[in-house]
Amino acid sequence: MIKKETAGHVDLPTPTHQSTSTSPEKSGIRMVLATSMPTSDPDRLTLRNILVNNSVKLGRSFMLSSGATSDKYIDAKLTTLTPEAMPLVGRLFLRKIKESGWSPKAVGGLTVGADPIAFSVARESIDEAKTSINAFIVRKVPKKHGMERFIEGIENTAGLPVVIIDDVCTQGKSTGEAIERALQAGMKVLGAICLVDREDGAAQLLAEHYDCRLVSIFTLNELVDCKRNAKGTAEPIVAFA
Repeated sequence: MIKKETAGHVDLPTPTHQSTSTSPEKSGIRMVLATSMPTSDPDRLTLRNILVNNSVKLGRSFMLSSGATSDKYIDAKLTTLTPEAMPLVGRLFLRKIKESGWSPKAVGGLTVGADPIAFSVARESIDEAKTSINAFIVRKVPKKHGMERFIEGIENTAGLPVVIIDDVCTQGKSTGEAIERALQAGMKVLGAICLVDREDGAAQLLAEHYDCRLVSIFTLNELVDCKRNAKGTAEPIVAFA
C-alpha cells in the first residue's frame, strides 16, 4: 500500500519486510532517502521518520537550554511519549548499550527529558536483553519530605553500574548534572547516550569533566537534512506499509 504526503505531515520511506516483484524504480515511484542515513535498521528508520514529522522544528528562532538561540529545535518529547515510538526507543538504546560494550543494571537521567526513554529501555529490556534493566529518575532538586534524595526508583545505589541517558544533548550540562548526582549516590557511570546530539560540545564536556563517553542514536544534522530533503522534493514522497 502506498501512502502520499498529507498536509502538515511528511511520510518518509519506511522499510518493508514483504517481497515484491516490482521495484519502486520500475513502477515509476521515486523514494526519497536522507543522504546521511548511516544504517538500514528498520527500527531506526521508523523512529527517524517519527522524529522528523513530530519533533524537528525549523523556520524561527528558538531558545535552547544552554541559553543560546537556534533556528533548529528538537522537541523530543513529542516523539518519546508516543506509544508508537516507545518500543523503538527502548530497542535502539539497548542496542547502542550493547554496541558500546556496557552492561548496566539501570538507566536514567535528569527529569523530565530522560524519563520516557528510561521507561522504554526498562520495558524493552525484558524482551531484548539477557537480564532486565531498571529505570531511575534524577531529580533536579531533592524532595523536601520522605527520603529527601535526588535519585528515585533505585534504593541501593552504591556500586550500581548505570548508563546516563538524555533526549537531546547540546552542550552537555543537563547530562553532566545527572552524572554528578549518580556519582554522589555511589553509582558507577559506564557512559551516556542521547537520542539526538546537536554536536555543540556535549561529548567533549562529558569526556573532559567526567571521563564519560557520549554516544547518540541520531545527530541534529541528520534529522534536519532529512526534513529539508523531504520538503524540497517536487514529487510526492511515498512510503510502503
